[in-house]
Amino acid sequence: MRFANKVSQSVRRGGEETTDLTEIYVLNLVVTVGMFAVLMFRAWLEQKHYRMLWREMEWRQTYQTMGRLLKAEKDMFSRVEGGDELYQMLCEMFKVNEK
Repeated sequence: MRFANKVSQSVRRGGEETTDLTEIYVLNLVVTVGMFAVLMFRAWLEQKHYRMLWREMEWRQTYQTMGRLLKAEKDMFSRVEGGDELYQMLCEMFKVNEK
């Protein structure tokens, strides 16, 4: 009888330990999924920020290219009727300094 009681007590303890391990595994899974969600959110923000910086860099390159082109072809604009106004408008649009 004593042996049966010890076995039943150890089975109960083993059952409790299994429950504790299951709770730990579930908690670990929840923490892992939460960390993954945070990581994905941060990656999404970084990609959005990267796209914005990339567009800004492309526009800056476009402004620089158009600035060089406008400065190089300034005399061509002055030969055409209304070319000076067009040149001034393009310089304003592409933020070109006339120095």
